[in-house]
Amino acid sequence: MTSTKTPDVWLPIPADEIEGLPDGLAYRFWDGGPDYPADPADCAFYVVPYMKGPEISVRPLAGMTHVQVVQTLTAGIDHVEPGLGLLPDGVRLCNAKGVHEASTAELTLALILTSLRGFPGFVHGQDKEEWRSGFYPALADKSVLIVGYGSIGAAIEDRLAPFECARVARVARSARTTARGPVHTLDDLPALLPEADVVVLSTPLNPSTQGLVDADFLAAMPDGALLVNVARGGVVDTKSLLLELESGRLHAALDVTDPEPLPAGHPLWHAPNVLITPHVGGSTSAFLPRAKRLVAGQLSRFAAGEPVRNVVHTTG
Repeated sequence: MTSTKTPDVWLPIPADEIEGLPDGLAYRFWDGGPDYPADPADCAFYVVPYMKGPEISVRPLAGMTHVQVVQTLTAGIDHVEPGLGLLPDGVRLCNAKGVHEASTAELTLALILTSLRGFPGFVHGQDKEEWRSGFYPALADKSVLIVGYGSIGAAIEDRLAPFECARVARVARSARTTARGPVHTLDDLPALLPEADVVVLSTPLNPSTQGLVDADFLAAMPDGALLVNVARGGVVDTKSLLLELESGRLHAALDVTDPEPLPAGHPLWHAPNVLITPHVGGSTSAFLPRAKRLVAGQLSRFAAGEPVRNVVHTTG
């Protein structure tokens, strides 16, 4: 009689906290600790620990000789890409589309409104008991450019809709038409940037976007424009951004930085006209319920032999 070993699934959330997990799989809890919960060679489905960085995310991959699916809990996959060459052929890499759109779009609007309406100055004024009245820019009548028009970019535009923007332009890897209007390519940026009062970065980090926002990109933005980065720090050349901020010509609101975490003493901390949040775009109360539903759905499809969703890369 031949016995078939139950496939292992590595989860960064305890299995008893996830409703709807299918039977017939062996669930192992691993959230990036020094000790593995089982032999990596027995892992068939690996859910990558959330926000633990590339070193931890990639560490078990070399030993996962029988893994079939690697599932991130992030929209971006750059933290696992360095280890993809360690995997056997045919492994499907899936991202967390559907988990972070609402939270990231919320933060984007918060960063735009907080920056335009001068909230950082109001907070400092409150600390000093100063009444800092005056006129401040509004989002109404502004032109917004979204660079990276995937599901997060579309969710950002959904939330911009009530704010009476003069125009929303969209840029993605491929040109297409949406219900809201055309999506341009990166090649169109030189024509679009001079008209943008607010530039939102929500693009993945890959070779085509690494350092995309360089000195030329920033120089093409009009005086007084606001750069909002909810993508990855590496999309922006930090030195070039610092020069523009220190000159007073541009403003920035950054949820991600390069380097990250931003070390103490870095000049970006105290540059003028910049608001920094510590990479919290997806870290809200909305994350865990949506992440659990994603994992349960993916594993149900996996156990039933059905195609998993959100496949962004297949090794080999």
